[in-house]
Amino acid sequence: MLWTVLLALLVLLLLQTQLSVCLRELRTGSSSSTAYSSSSSSSSASYNATQQRLPGAIIIGVRKGGTRALLEMLNLHPDVEVAKAEVHYFNVEEHYRRGLAWYRAQMPFTLPGQLTVEKTPGYFAAPQVPARVWDMNPAVRLLLIVRDPAERLVSDYTQVLHNRLSRHKPYQPLEELLLHKGHIDPGYKALQRSLYHQHLARWLEVFPREQIHVVDGDALIRDPFPELRKAERFLDLPPRISPNNFYYNTTKGFYCLLSSGHDKCLDESKGRPHAPLSTQAFKKLCRYFRKPNKLFFEMVGRLFSWC
Repeated sequence: MLWTVLLALLVLLLLQTQLSVCLRELRTGSSSSTAYSSSSSSSSASYNATQQRLPGAIIIGVRKGGTRALLEMLNLHPDVEVAKAEVHYFNVEEHYRRGLAWYRAQMPFTLPGQLTVEKTPGYFAAPQVPARVWDMNPAVRLLLIVRDPAERLVSDYTQVLHNRLSRHKPYQPLEELLLHKGHIDPGYKALQRSLYHQHLARWLEVFPREQIHVVDGDALIRDPFPELRKAERFLDLPPRISPNNFYYNTTKGFYCLLSSGHDKCLDESKGRPHAPLSTQAFKKLCRYFRKPNKLFFEMVGRLFSWC
């Protein structure tokens, strides 16, 4: 009888021990599951925070003024993400009819607090664009990069010429397009794009002057850092771009970018030799721009060393 009782107690003790082990395993498993769930939830929240957002800043022009260089340099900043391609949303009717959802879909994925930047130099001279940009976001920051308008015109022509020749299509010499009976032809489109004061006037009818930051494109090429520091301040970005992000490439003849040990130079179309234009024609062009340039200087409250 005593042995029976002892055996029963021993079995009961073993059962209690086994039950304790099971309960402990259950508690550990529950804890791990909760931790996994929490981690998964955190990851999901982080993923959901990364999304495509409408731009907080737009480089609106000018064409052949250095917009690509400015965009790539701003992209050095850790708080900036840029749209890689020109979107042409506000100045191409087919795109604009697709609506803001389509425009947003062209933007990069960003985290909260990061700034999305888009650049389309065709915006600056398109009359319908300022009001459309305002309707999208009245607080958007606008960057306008300008260079000597005579040099810009020749660069504009050079790009068109290169595109035509690459498609084996003929194109008139620049002097024939620029001059009519020995005088500057005001109807030449590349000339009209260089009348900065006319285009800026339309933007200032919609946006306050302090919402448009003017970048000196010639200075950006000569020494990028000072112009980038001004752009950082305008965009309310902490100063993260430094002189160490740039080095002068003697082969290409302009500055290239350094970031995280990797270098990047603008493509071969940048720094392309200009199409020929006689000294006499260039001087006529410079004289033609004197009054428009003076008006532009007054509008922006600064002078530029142009011809």
